[in-house]
Amino acid sequence: CFPLEDYIDDWPTKPSSFTDVAEYCTSVRGLTLKLLGAISESLGLNRDYIEKVLSNHSQHMAINYYPPCPEPELIYGLPGHTDPNAITILLQDDVPGLQVLRDEKWIAVHPIPNTIIINIGDQIQAISKDKYKSVLHRAVVNCDKERFSIPTFCCPSKEAVIGPASQLVDDEHLSHYKDFTYTEYFGKFWNQKLGTETTLDIFKTTSND
Repeated sequence: CFPLEDYIDDWPTKPSSFTDVAEYCTSVRGLTLKLLGAISESLGLNRDYIEKVLSNHSQHMAINYYPPCPEPELIYGLPGHTDPNAITILLQDDVPGLQVLRDEKWIAVHPIPNTIIINIGDQIQAISKDKYKSVLHRAVVNCDKERFSIPTFCCPSKEAVIGPASQLVDDEHLSHYKDFTYTEYFGKFWNQKLGTETTLDIFKTTSND
């Protein structure tokens, strides 16, 4: 959904009100740019640093439907994973389903009305040299109720070169990760099985500080 005018004609025609989502997409992109700027400044970088690294970054939106399941313990709506992109902005309904891994335990993220959830993705973790961590999370189904979620993904351009910001690296503070293109990263992400090691581990250097 960015540039919106390039893609909106390919959107579903039913329901007819679906194109009303266009305003939401535009607002989410504005929020994303503000977040990227705030993260950059918090790292001591120029406000537009991460935005420039991501290059002509794209925006994708998905609408996920999880039907009720009589035996929810037997299936995941989505197995554990970290997001391969930079930032994910998640809008969800009032049915719990999102869980994050903390201290080796899966913790439910209970929905709060009229709020969104911001997930840091692997690209921000690499650029920030682990100062921001991508979140290992999963989605589970409900035995009684259907659930909807709408994630919007901010993704680097295919040719973007991702690696720790040079201002964060010196002789006493090593880089943590090798530089990689987003195309290279994304290819490895889809070759891995969700729920195993994160793709970012593949690009770690041999010694970290």
